[in-house]
Amino acid sequence: MLDDSLLDDASRLVDTDTDGLLRMAALAGAQVRSVTETASEVGLDELGGDRPRALVLLARPGVAPAACHLLAALLGPSCPMPVVVVDTMPSWIGPLDVVLAHSDDPADPVMAESVALASRRGAALVLTLPPEGPVAAAVAGRARWLVPRIPVPAALSFSHVLTAGIAVTTALGLLRTETEALADEVDAEAAQCHPDREVATNPAKSLALRLADRSPLVWGVDRPATAVAEHAAFALGRHAGFPCDVADYAQAVTRHALHRAGASVGSETDLFADPEDTAGALLRVLLVSTRVDAAGERSAVAALPGADVLAPAESASEDVVVRSMILAIRIDFAALYLGLAAGAVGGSGPSALAAH
Repeated sequence: MLDDSLLDDASRLVDTDTDGLLRMAALAGAQVRSVTETASEVGLDELGGDRPRALVLLARPGVAPAACHLLAALLGPSCPMPVVVVDTMPSWIGPLDVVLAHSDDPADPVMAESVALASRRGAALVLTLPPEGPVAAAVAGRARWLVPRIPVPAALSFSHVLTAGIAVTTALGLLRTETEALADEVDAEAAQCHPDREVATNPAKSLALRLADRSPLVWGVDRPATAVAEHAAFALGRHAGFPCDVADYAQAVTRHALHRAGASVGSETDLFADPEDTAGALLRVLLVSTRVDAAGERSAVAALPGADVLAPAESASEDVVVRSMILAIRIDFAALYLGLAAGAVGGSGPSALAAH
C-alpha cells in the first residue's frame, strides 16, 4: 500500500531512504560535469578527424537503452552519418566506425565479446563503465574510458551515459550543447525535487502522486520525448515496481482500444470506474513533451483532454537536450518517491549502491 503521507514529511523521507538514493539522484549535475572533465582528459577531441562511416551506440540492458535512443533522437534524421543503437556489436563493425558502449555490469559477457570484436576490427571505442573485469580485459587498453567518478547506483547514471554521448557527438561535430549550462539546469531541477519541498512546489512529488494507484500510459509526442518515456518505464519499474505502457504517440493512436480508454480518463466513464477492479484498473495518461510549442503535443492534448502533460517549466531552456535531461531527472525522483512510499526501495533494497 502506498503511504502518500510520507511525501510531505521530509524527515520521514530521509529516515526511510536509508540508502541515500534521493541524495544520489541529486548528483546528476555532478555527473554531467564529471564526464565533461574526463572527456577532455582522455583526448576525445581526437575523434573529430575524418568523418566516421557510422556511430554505433552499444546499449546493454539497464539505463543505457533509453539514454542511447534519446541521443539518436536528438541527432535526428539530418545527421550526416548513420546512428545505430544495438545491444550486441554488428558483424560489419570496422576501422571507419566509432562505438560508444555502456553496460551496468563490468562483467557483462556480451559486452566483453562485443567490444573485443570492435577492438580487433580497429573501431574507435569509447566506454562509459568502470575499467575493470572482463570488459576491460577484452579491450586491453585499446579504448577511451569515460569512467563514472560520481558514486551512484547504475540505475541513477542516466546523466552519465547521456553526457558521454553528448561528449562523443560534440567531438564528431554532430551536436552542440553547453554542458556547464546543462549541469546548472539539472542542478536547478534537482533542487526543485528536493525532499524538503512540499508537494505543491515539488514537480517530482506531484508527478508521483498523479501516478500513484494508477496504470500509467506514458506516450511521447516527439522522438526525444519517446526516449524519455522509455526511461520512465525503466525508472518506475526499477524503483517503484510500477509497470507502464510506453509508446510514441502516433503509434499509441493506432492501438484504438487503449487510446479510447486513455481518452476516457477524467471523463464520466473514468469517474465511475471501479478502483477495486484490477482488470479495469484506472489509467493515467502521461504525455511527455520535450519541445517548445510542439504541434504533436497540441493535437494529443486535444484528443486526450484528461491527460497530464509532462514538460519542463516555461522558464526552462529551449534546448531539447536540456529539456530532455530535466525530465529524466524529474522521473528518477518521482520513481524514488513512489518506491519509498510503497516500500519498494530503502533499507537494503535492490536499488542499494552495494548491489552494484
